[in-house]
Amino acid sequence: MAYTRQPLELSSEKGISSLSFADFEDDFALSLVCSSFFCFDRLSNLAYNPWFIVQMAQKNIVVVGAGVAGLTSAYLLSQTRQYNITVAAKHMPGDYDIEYASPWAGANYMPVSIRDTKAADWDRDTWYALEDLARNHPESGVHFQGASVSNQMTCRLTIFRECEILSRDKDSQSATAEWFAELLSPSPWFKHVVPDFRILPTDKLGPGIQSGTIFTSVCINTAIYLPWLLSQCVKGGVTFKRASLEDLTDALAFGSQGKVELVVNCTGLGASKLGGVRDTAVVPARGQIVLVRNENGGKMVNLSGTDDGDQEACYVMTRAVAGGTVIGGSYQKGDWNPEVDHELAHRIMRRAVKACPDLTGGSGKVEDLDVIRHGVGLRPVRDGGARVERERISSGWVVHNYGHGGAGYQSSYGCAQEVVRLVKEVTSANVSKL
Repeated sequence: MAYTRQPLELSSEKGISSLSFADFEDDFALSLVCSSFFCFDRLSNLAYNPWFIVQMAQKNIVVVGAGVAGLTSAYLLSQTRQYNITVAAKHMPGDYDIEYASPWAGANYMPVSIRDTKAADWDRDTWYALEDLARNHPESGVHFQGASVSNQMTCRLTIFRECEILSRDKDSQSATAEWFAELLSPSPWFKHVVPDFRILPTDKLGPGIQSGTIFTSVCINTAIYLPWLLSQCVKGGVTFKRASLEDLTDALAFGSQGKVELVVNCTGLGASKLGGVRDTAVVPARGQIVLVRNENGGKMVNLSGTDDGDQEACYVMTRAVAGGTVIGGSYQKGDWNPEVDHELAHRIMRRAVKACPDLTGGSGKVEDLDVIRHGVGLRPVRDGGARVERERISSGWVVHNYGHGGAGYQSSYGCAQEVVRLVKEVTSANVSKL
């Protein structure tokens, strides 16, 4: 992966981000330390000016929010070794709260973004990162669902069932089908991105299914992945602080070393209420799932719709490392209800056992599902799409990264790469004015 960090060889006990010019007795010692930066990716363009690199290393950035967007942004920013980074958030990995969407996610890679859009670019770029994690870093909790995968670490060949996207003609005019339009297409933009994309033969379609596609995808065990992301941030020198912010400018108080130069806003649904942002385009899309111990042979399934209304969906995915099987779901836009709807839960389970008989050994009985827990999460949907851009406010610069709806994980690396680019633009401009 382009952002993989190599070891930094420093004999000093000080981290490079805390070093100043006074720490070096002569230019030769400074040049030796600066040369250690050259082992990092994408820094060759800075090699001609080691003084510039050290100066950049002293920039203080606060990332607000510790969901998948905030953690991925902090992780990739830490890989540049140019900033002192603090993540300030009310909720952290390990927490379960209706305000904290990331732990409740499925989470998987099934793009619904429209071709030739920024969202599609972000999804595409994220696939390559998730593919690398599934192939080479199983400890991250990301694993393939589909194809035969040779693991470079264990030299073992593992067989997985694949991701099936199944369409019913009667769903063609539904809101769900409109939302899933690109995913349901027989020729989506991502067919040349994911491995083994192909059309399902007619004889492989079940009753009531008129068409389908199949490809290799990934499923993410969020209970493992979010702490893994946090650990990667810590390795990169990121500091974490619990904080309940009323206004975005409150983040300025959380710099680890002096003045905060820039804030990265990854507050998700909180952006609708946070002072200094209050984005009225951000609304919840309530999702309800059931996590069960039953397995479906590793197969991921998504249907074009249900017979229970436009706000309900049918999908099944198995998490890595015996993390259980997620069955869902719902997409209830504008609904803030944090409580489990048990009637909806029963419909979710009924649809799942019908679509995936292997879950219950072919019995098709909801009673044969072994429930771990029910879950409710609020997707941070933003009318007009996710906001990933920079903004000048009275107190300085902000880079926004929020409003990803149900695509938080599958767009996470693409959006975070955009955040890194925007942060570099802003901090480089500030340095040039010194």
